[in-house]
Amino acid sequence: MINSIKVQRWRQNPESGPSILFFSGGTALRDTSRALVGLTHNSIHCITPFDSGGSSAVLRNAFGMPAVGDIRNRLMALADQSVQGNNGVYALFTHRLSQQADQVELRNDLDRLASGEHFLMHCIPGPVGVIIMDYLQRFLAIMPADFDLCGASVGNLILTAGYLSKDRKMGPVIEMFSELATVRGEVRPVVDMDLHLVVELEDDTIIVGQHLMTGKEVSPLEAPIRSMWLTDSFERTSPVYPILGKDIKKRISHADLICYPPGSLYSSVIANLLPQGVGAVICENPCPKVFVPSMGHDPEAVGLSVADQVRLLLHYLAVSGAPEGCRPVEAVVVDVANGEYPDGIDEQAVRDMGLVVIDHPLVTEMSAPYIDGTKLAELLISLS
Repeated sequence: MINSIKVQRWRQNPESGPSILFFSGGTALRDTSRALVGLTHNSIHCITPFDSGGSSAVLRNAFGMPAVGDIRNRLMALADQSVQGNNGVYALFTHRLSQQADQVELRNDLDRLASGEHFLMHCIPGPVGVIIMDYLQRFLAIMPADFDLCGASVGNLILTAGYLSKDRKMGPVIEMFSELATVRGEVRPVVDMDLHLVVELEDDTIIVGQHLMTGKEVSPLEAPIRSMWLTDSFERTSPVYPILGKDIKKRISHADLICYPPGSLYSSVIANLLPQGVGAVICENPCPKVFVPSMGHDPEAVGLSVADQVRLLLHYLAVSGAPEGCRPVEAVVVDVANGEYPDGIDEQAVRDMGLVVIDHPLVTEMSAPYIDGTKLAELLISLS
């Protein structure tokens, strides 16, 4: 299944590599993204900006903005660390302030970063350091007096300052961030809006907030998810229907391959399919479209076979505009021999839906029980 000629061609010339587009969020695609840097500089990552927990919640509450944490994570995964000085930029953008220090100490730490006195700034090239310090100083100027700096991501603070100084538009600040970190690919929020995820469970419980449904910050959901939608306030559950922007539409329509990748089924993958127009523009693009289900335990997908997950993807793609008769998902990639699918695959059910099942080795001894990022990257390059 691996096309060694294609892989070698793009490894020698990643600047001209294919535009593989991912609908994802979180960190499940981090290793694959890092592997892609050596194969193509043209991957496109549509990220969910709906995280409502951790330090993202502090920023969202203070400034009424989309979540930037997953965007920063993906940018850093795509950063080319072979470029001189980039290791210092990476170290700074991934640095978090202490969880134990008091607010006065944390403010002093941030002041030292903004003035260039902090040791992390010493490894960053002069012009880049000046730009970073400027954005940190901007953040300090707008930071509320009661802002909680415990565990704050410095990269998130820089992104926030850029977002607020560029008319609350995420695209320009991501482009700036990408240039500073020599990012080999494109990262965009699927919608540039301050929205939250809502789920209704099979027991009729309604939950608002992504951090309450992933099983990471609080206990896992007590019942399966029945449906999911977006709302414009953490205090409300009424649905909103954002329309996919022209910027993202253009990227989807020009992709060489579309991938629904590993990640939390609802909050990372399906969340990207909620804006109106996603399903329609996917169907207009004749490129290959593949689903790579997660391995291991996903608290959001308990009781769902891979075939069940495909049905959900098709349902939400239809809701967001995929017309009847189109195939917004064409193939499912699994590793039957080595993969861990807690509720099974049901290959025949997948085929009965008209999809191709691609059985390919994805798990290695080092990556088990999860997917090896290099193997997945090479397979997607081969399929593009």
